[in-house]
Amino acid sequence: MPDYQTLLAQSGLERIDAQVLFSHVSGRNRAWLIAHGQDEADAAIAAAFDTLAARRRAGEPVAYLVGQREFFGRDFKVSPAVLIPRPDTELLVELALARAGQGAQLVDLGTGSGCIPVTIKLERPDLQVSAVDISPTALVVATANAAVLGAEVRFRQSDWFAALAGQRFDVIVSNPPYIEQHDAHLAQGDLRFEPRNALTDEGDGLVHIRSIVAGAPAYLLPQGWLLFEHGYDQGEASRALLAAAGFAQVQTWADLAGLDRVSGGQWQG
Repeated sequence: MPDYQTLLAQSGLERIDAQVLFSHVSGRNRAWLIAHGQDEADAAIAAAFDTLAARRRAGEPVAYLVGQREFFGRDFKVSPAVLIPRPDTELLVELALARAGQGAQLVDLGTGSGCIPVTIKLERPDLQVSAVDISPTALVVATANAAVLGAEVRFRQSDWFAALAGQRFDVIVSNPPYIEQHDAHLAQGDLRFEPRNALTDEGDGLVHIRSIVAGAPAYLLPQGWLLFEHGYDQGEASRALLAAAGFAQVQTWADLAGLDRVSGGQWQG
């Protein structure tokens, strides 16, 4: 049986991936691995690691293999039923928090893992936070995350605004499917394993964004904000849709890479 360092080195994985998978199967952190790397590997741990390493080499996302991903400093449960939370989406959370007044009503459309509304509620317990998703299996994951992290979020199954009749919100946020149907990235990397209907609208990438922008005014309170994530090349089109729908203060915010990532506007009512 090889030692732990050799086990990881011969796995054919990037070092960080190997360390994360090893930690998951062994319960040992990186500091332990440094101190005990030359110890003979436990057979059960080695077998479990080799199984996950093979799946990772086949392309499965590390987040799905370990069942979680960090977002805004917290660990969220994930499964192939939901998108894997990404750092870029933290910008959407920050913008929503900055625009939500004391006790504001906020809803997240297409919540997936629930990382957006759960984070918002934990950062601002004063807010009244709701979230919807069309997928029952996604809502199971989102509800579990809210329960584990202690966030009081109201979840409901809904096709965008369909189940929200008569409700009004101060802030509407969304990270909708916005990848164009023929984008080559859909057949690459982690995206191959994520739910396709959460990635692409099977159109030009703006199908759901158009629906959200068009529908939002009926569900926003006066001076309320609509904020949504989109692709790096969709900022101009998103601003045009918002302006045409009558939103004010229309703008686009860039992510840490300097790419257009979130657009939004304020509804005057």
